[in-house]
Amino acid sequence: MGTVILLALTGLGLAALYFLVASGLSLVFGLADVLNFAHGLFLGVGAYGTWWAAGNLPGAGPDGFGFVFAVAFGVAAGTLVAILVELVLIRPLYSRTIEQVLVTVGLSLAGVALLQATWGADARPFPRPDWTRQVTGILGAQVPNGGLLLIIAAVLVLGAILAFLRWTRYGLVIRAGVENREMVTALGIDVRKAFTLVFAIGGAAAALAGALGGVYFGTVSPGQGSSLLIFAFIVVVIGGMGSVVGSAYAAVVVGLVQQFVNYYGTSGLGDICVVGLLAVVLLLRPQGIAGKVATA
Repeated sequence: MGTVILLALTGLGLAALYFLVASGLSLVFGLADVLNFAHGLFLGVGAYGTWWAAGNLPGAGPDGFGFVFAVAFGVAAGTLVAILVELVLIRPLYSRTIEQVLVTVGLSLAGVALLQATWGADARPFPRPDWTRQVTGILGAQVPNGGLLLIIAAVLVLGAILAFLRWTRYGLVIRAGVENREMVTALGIDVRKAFTLVFAIGGAAAALAGALGGVYFGTVSPGQGSSLLIFAFIVVVIGGMGSVVGSAYAAVVVGLVQQFVNYYGTSGLGDICVVGLLAVVLLLRPQGIAGKVATA
Protein backbone atom coordinates (compact mmCIF):
# COMPACT_ATOMS: atom_id res chain seq x y z
CA MET A 1 0.00 0.00 0.00
CA GLY A 2 2.84 2.36 0.83
CA THR A 3 4.33 1.85 -2.62
CA VAL A 4 1.04 2.73 -4.31
CA ILE A 5 0.69 5.90 -2.22
CA LEU A 6 4.29 6.88 -3.00
CA LEU A 7 3.84 6.30 -6.75
CA ALA A 8 0.54 8.21 -6.73
CA LEU A 9 1.97 11.25 -4.94
CA THR A 10 5.20 11.34 -6.94
CA GLY A 11 3.08 10.98 -10.07
CA LEU A 12 0.99 13.92 -8.96
CA GLY A 13 4.21 15.89 -8.38
CA LEU A 14 5.26 15.19 -11.94
CA ALA A 15 1.74 16.06 -13.10
CA ALA A 16 2.00 19.39 -11.26
CA LEU A 17 5.21 20.18 -13.12
CA TYR A 18 3.57 19.35 -16.47
CA PHE A 19 0.55 21.48 -15.61
CA LEU A 20 2.62 24.54 -14.74
CA VAL A 21 4.18 24.38 -18.21
CA ALA A 22 1.00 23.38 -20.04
CA SER A 23 -1.30 25.99 -18.51
CA GLY A 24 0.46 28.85 -20.31
CA LEU A 25 0.60 26.90 -23.57
CA SER A 26 -3.13 26.25 -23.36
CA LEU A 27 -4.03 29.87 -22.66
CA VAL A 28 -1.79 31.20 -25.43
CA PHE A 29 -3.18 28.81 -28.01
CA GLY A 30 -6.77 29.27 -26.89
CA LEU A 31 -6.69 33.06 -27.22
CA ALA A 32 -4.01 33.80 -29.78
CA ASP A 33 -3.89 30.58 -31.84
CA VAL A 34 -0.13 30.45 -31.33
CA LEU A 35 1.72 27.15 -30.95
CA ASN A 36 4.63 28.51 -28.97
CA PHE A 37 7.52 26.05 -29.31
CA ALA A 38 9.73 28.55 -27.47
CA HIS A 39 7.71 28.09 -24.26
CA GLY A 40 10.46 25.88 -22.86
CA LEU A 41 12.80 28.86 -23.04
CA PHE A 42 10.71 30.63 -20.38
CA LEU A 43 11.13 27.57 -18.16
CA GLY A 44 14.89 27.57 -18.72
CA VAL A 45 15.16 31.28 -17.95
CA GLY A 46 13.18 30.81 -14.75
CA ALA A 47 15.35 27.88 -13.66
CA TYR A 48 18.67 29.56 -14.40
CA GLY A 49 17.44 32.89 -13.07
CA THR A 50 16.59 31.25 -9.75
CA TRP A 51 19.88 29.32 -9.73
CA TRP A 52 21.89 32.49 -10.42
CA ALA A 53 19.96 34.64 -7.95
CA ALA A 54 20.40 32.12 -5.11
CA GLY A 55 24.17 32.38 -5.40
CA ASN A 56 24.72 35.99 -6.45
CA LEU A 57 21.82 38.28 -5.57
CA PRO A 58 21.98 40.05 -2.19
CA GLY A 59 19.20 38.78 0.04
CA ALA A 60 18.63 35.63 -2.03
CA GLY A 61 19.78 32.17 -1.06
CA PRO A 62 18.87 28.48 -0.86
CA ASP A 63 16.98 28.70 2.43
CA GLY A 64 13.99 30.49 3.91
CA PHE A 65 12.91 33.83 2.52
CA GLY A 66 16.10 33.98 0.47
CA PHE A 67 14.88 31.06 -1.63
CA VAL A 68 11.48 32.72 -2.10
CA PHE A 69 13.31 35.85 -3.27
CA ALA A 70 15.43 33.79 -5.68
CA VAL A 71 12.32 32.10 -7.12
CA ALA A 72 10.60 35.48 -7.47
CA PHE A 73 13.61 36.74 -9.42
CA GLY A 74 13.53 33.71 -11.72
CA VAL A 75 9.78 34.07 -12.31
CA ALA A 76 10.19 37.78 -13.06
CA ALA A 77 12.97 37.01 -15.55
CA GLY A 78 10.86 34.37 -17.32
CA THR A 79 7.87 36.70 -17.43
CA LEU A 80 9.94 39.53 -18.92
CA VAL A 81 11.33 37.24 -21.63
CA ALA A 82 7.80 36.04 -22.46
CA ILE A 83 6.56 39.62 -22.84
CA LEU A 84 9.50 40.55 -25.06
CA VAL A 85 8.98 37.47 -27.24
CA GLU A 86 5.32 38.36 -27.75
CA LEU A 87 5.96 42.03 -28.50
CA VAL A 88 8.98 41.62 -30.76
CA LEU A 89 8.57 38.26 -32.49
CA ILE A 90 5.00 36.98 -32.19
CA ARG A 91 2.89 40.12 -32.55
CA PRO A 92 3.98 40.81 -36.16
CA LEU A 93 3.14 37.20 -37.06
CA TYR A 94 -0.42 36.74 -35.79
CA SER A 95 -2.52 34.82 -38.37
CA ARG A 96 0.72 33.62 -40.05
CA THR A 97 0.93 30.13 -38.57
CA ILE A 98 3.88 28.75 -40.53
CA GLU A 99 6.04 31.77 -39.73
CA GLN A 100 5.06 31.50 -36.05
CA VAL A 101 6.16 27.87 -35.90
CA LEU A 102 9.46 28.61 -37.66
CA VAL A 103 10.23 31.58 -35.42
CA THR A 104 9.35 29.85 -32.14
CA VAL A 105 11.22 26.64 -33.06
CA GLY A 106 14.26 28.72 -34.02
CA LEU A 107 14.02 30.72 -30.82
CA SER A 108 13.79 27.52 -28.79
CA LEU A 109 16.99 26.17 -30.36
CA ALA A 110 18.74 29.52 -30.00
CA GLY A 111 17.66 29.77 -26.36
CA VAL A 112 19.14 26.38 -25.49
CA ALA A 113 22.35 27.31 -27.30
CA LEU A 114 22.52 30.63 -25.43
CA LEU A 115 22.07 28.92 -22.06
CA GLN A 116 24.78 26.41 -22.98
CA ALA A 117 27.16 29.15 -24.10
CA THR A 118 26.55 31.13 -20.90
CA TRP A 119 26.58 28.41 -18.23
CA GLY A 120 27.82 25.30 -20.01
CA ALA A 121 26.09 22.18 -21.29
CA ASP A 122 26.47 20.13 -18.11
CA ALA A 123 23.76 19.95 -15.47
CA ARG A 124 24.47 22.05 -12.39
CA PRO A 125 23.39 21.32 -8.81
CA PHE A 126 20.35 23.39 -7.94
CA PRO A 127 20.35 25.34 -4.66
CA ARG A 128 17.32 24.19 -2.71
CA PRO A 129 16.13 24.45 0.88
CA ASP A 130 17.18 21.59 3.16
CA TRP A 131 13.57 20.69 3.93
CA THR A 132 12.87 19.97 0.25
CA ARG A 133 15.54 17.22 0.40
CA GLN A 134 13.64 15.49 3.19
CA VAL A 135 10.55 13.27 3.12
CA THR A 136 7.15 13.35 4.77
CA GLY A 137 5.33 10.23 5.96
CA ILE A 138 1.86 9.94 4.38
CA LEU A 139 -0.20 6.76 4.90
CA GLY A 140 2.93 4.68 5.30
CA ALA A 141 4.78 6.19 2.34
CA GLN A 142 7.86 8.41 2.60
CA VAL A 143 7.08 11.14 0.05
CA PRO A 144 9.77 13.63 -1.08
CA ASN A 145 8.92 17.16 0.00
CA GLY A 146 9.97 18.55 -3.39
CA GLY A 147 7.08 16.75 -5.05
CA LEU A 148 4.62 17.96 -2.41
CA LEU A 149 5.84 21.53 -2.99
CA LEU A 150 5.09 21.16 -6.70
CA ILE A 151 1.58 19.85 -5.99
CA ILE A 152 0.80 22.78 -3.69
CA ALA A 153 2.20 25.28 -6.20
CA ALA A 154 0.18 23.81 -9.08
CA VAL A 155 -3.06 23.90 -7.07
CA LEU A 156 -2.43 27.54 -6.13
CA VAL A 157 -1.60 28.49 -9.74
CA LEU A 158 -4.71 26.71 -11.05
CA GLY A 159 -6.88 28.51 -8.49
CA ALA A 160 -5.27 31.87 -9.27
CA ILE A 161 -5.73 31.46 -13.04
CA LEU A 162 -9.38 30.40 -12.68
CA ALA A 163 -10.09 33.29 -10.31
CA PHE A 164 -8.40 35.71 -12.69
CA LEU A 165 -10.38 34.42 -15.68
CA ARG A 166 -13.68 34.54 -13.79
CA TRP A 167 -13.55 37.70 -11.72
CA THR A 168 -11.35 40.24 -13.50
CA ARG A 169 -12.05 42.40 -16.54
CA TYR A 170 -9.08 41.13 -18.51
CA GLY A 171 -9.96 37.60 -17.49
CA LEU A 172 -13.40 38.03 -19.00
CA VAL A 173 -11.84 39.45 -22.17
CA ILE A 174 -9.55 36.43 -22.41
CA ARG A 175 -12.43 33.99 -21.86
CA ALA A 176 -14.51 35.77 -24.48
CA GLY A 177 -11.56 35.86 -26.85
CA VAL A 178 -11.06 32.12 -26.51
CA GLU A 179 -14.71 31.55 -27.37
CA ASN A 180 -15.00 34.11 -30.20
CA ARG A 181 -12.07 36.41 -30.90
CA GLU A 182 -13.81 38.10 -33.85
CA MET A 183 -16.74 39.13 -31.66
CA VAL A 184 -14.45 40.65 -29.04
CA THR A 185 -12.59 42.64 -31.70
CA ALA A 186 -15.88 43.81 -33.21
CA LEU A 187 -16.88 45.22 -29.81
CA GLY A 188 -13.88 47.53 -29.96
CA ILE A 189 -11.78 45.70 -27.38
CA ASP A 190 -8.04 45.70 -28.07
CA VAL A 191 -7.21 42.01 -27.77
CA ARG A 192 -3.51 42.71 -28.33
CA LYS A 193 -3.14 43.73 -24.69
CA ALA A 194 -4.83 40.49 -23.71
CA PHE A 195 -2.37 38.59 -25.91
CA THR A 196 0.58 40.18 -24.11
CA LEU A 197 -1.01 39.51 -20.72
CA VAL A 198 -1.60 35.85 -21.59
CA PHE A 199 2.03 35.46 -22.67
CA ALA A 200 3.11 37.05 -19.37
CA ILE A 201 0.94 34.65 -17.35
CA GLY A 202 2.21 31.69 -19.34
CA GLY A 203 5.81 32.83 -18.99
CA ALA A 204 5.41 33.26 -15.23
CA ALA A 205 3.90 29.78 -14.81
CA ALA A 206 6.63 28.20 -16.96
CA ALA A 207 9.37 30.08 -15.08
CA LEU A 208 7.88 28.88 -11.78
CA ALA A 209 7.94 25.35 -13.21
CA GLY A 210 11.62 25.84 -14.01
CA ALA A 211 12.44 27.01 -10.49
CA LEU A 212 10.45 24.27 -8.73
CA GLY A 213 11.56 21.71 -11.30
CA GLY A 214 15.11 22.45 -10.18
CA VAL A 215 14.03 21.60 -6.64
CA TYR A 216 12.29 18.43 -7.87
CA PHE A 217 15.18 17.12 -9.98
CA GLY A 218 18.00 18.61 -7.93
CA THR A 219 19.78 19.97 -11.02
CA VAL A 220 19.29 22.49 -13.80
CA SER A 221 20.41 22.02 -17.42
CA PRO A 222 19.95 23.94 -20.70
CA GLY A 223 17.78 21.26 -22.34
CA GLN A 224 15.45 20.76 -19.37
CA GLY A 225 12.77 23.05 -20.75
CA SER A 226 12.72 21.38 -24.16
CA SER A 227 12.29 17.89 -22.70
CA LEU A 228 9.43 18.98 -20.42
CA LEU A 229 7.80 20.91 -23.27
CA ILE A 230 7.17 17.69 -25.20
CA PHE A 231 5.01 16.26 -22.42
CA ALA A 232 3.40 19.65 -21.82
CA PHE A 233 2.20 19.68 -25.43
CA ILE A 234 0.82 16.16 -24.96
CA VAL A 235 -1.02 17.37 -21.86
CA VAL A 236 -2.50 20.35 -23.73
CA VAL A 237 -3.74 18.19 -26.62
CA ILE A 238 -5.22 15.51 -24.35
CA GLY A 239 -6.84 18.12 -22.10
CA GLY A 240 -8.23 20.19 -24.95
CA MET A 241 -6.56 23.14 -26.64
CA GLY A 242 -7.42 26.32 -24.75
CA SER A 243 -8.78 24.61 -21.61
CA VAL A 244 -6.76 25.19 -18.44
CA VAL A 245 -8.96 22.80 -16.44
CA GLY A 246 -8.60 20.19 -19.17
CA SER A 247 -4.82 20.58 -18.97
CA ALA A 248 -5.01 19.95 -15.21
CA TYR A 249 -7.00 16.73 -15.74
CA ALA A 250 -4.68 15.57 -18.50
CA ALA A 251 -1.55 16.36 -16.48
CA VAL A 252 -2.81 14.13 -13.65
CA VAL A 253 -3.48 11.28 -16.08
CA VAL A 254 -0.11 11.63 -17.82
CA GLY A 255 1.87 11.91 -14.58
CA LEU A 256 0.20 8.88 -12.97
CA VAL A 257 0.50 6.74 -16.10
CA GLN A 258 4.21 7.51 -16.38
CA GLN A 259 4.98 6.75 -12.76
CA PHE A 260 2.99 3.53 -12.43
CA VAL A 261 3.93 2.05 -15.81
CA ASN A 262 7.62 2.91 -15.45
CA TYR A 263 7.66 1.29 -11.99
CA TYR A 264 5.69 -1.87 -12.69
CA GLY A 265 6.92 -2.20 -16.28
CA THR A 266 10.27 -1.24 -17.75
CA SER A 267 11.92 2.15 -17.72
CA GLY A 268 10.64 4.28 -20.59
CA LEU A 269 7.51 2.21 -21.14
CA GLY A 270 5.47 4.88 -19.35
CA ASP A 271 6.53 7.46 -21.92
CA ILE A 272 5.44 5.13 -24.73
CA CYS A 273 2.07 4.59 -23.04
CA VAL A 274 1.57 8.36 -22.79
CA VAL A 275 2.18 8.72 -26.52
CA GLY A 276 -0.25 5.85 -27.11
CA LEU A 277 -2.82 7.61 -24.95
CA LEU A 278 -2.35 10.74 -27.04
CA ALA A 279 -3.01 8.74 -30.21
CA VAL A 280 -6.18 7.23 -28.73
CA VAL A 281 -7.50 10.65 -27.69
CA LEU A 282 -6.78 12.11 -31.13
CA LEU A 283 -8.64 9.24 -32.79
CA LEU A 284 -11.66 9.04 -30.47
CA ARG A 285 -11.98 12.58 -29.10
CA PRO A 286 -9.86 15.00 -31.16
CA GLN A 287 -11.06 18.03 -29.18
CA GLY A 288 -9.56 16.57 -25.98
CA ILE A 289 -11.03 15.86 -22.55
CA ALA A 290 -12.47 19.31 -21.94
CA GLY A 291 -12.32 20.75 -25.45
CA LYS A 292 -15.36 21.72 -27.47
CA VAL A 293 -16.35 20.19 -30.78
CA ALA A 294 -15.54 22.59 -33.62
CA THR A 295 -18.55 23.85 -35.50
CA ALA A 296 -18.73 25.27 -38.98
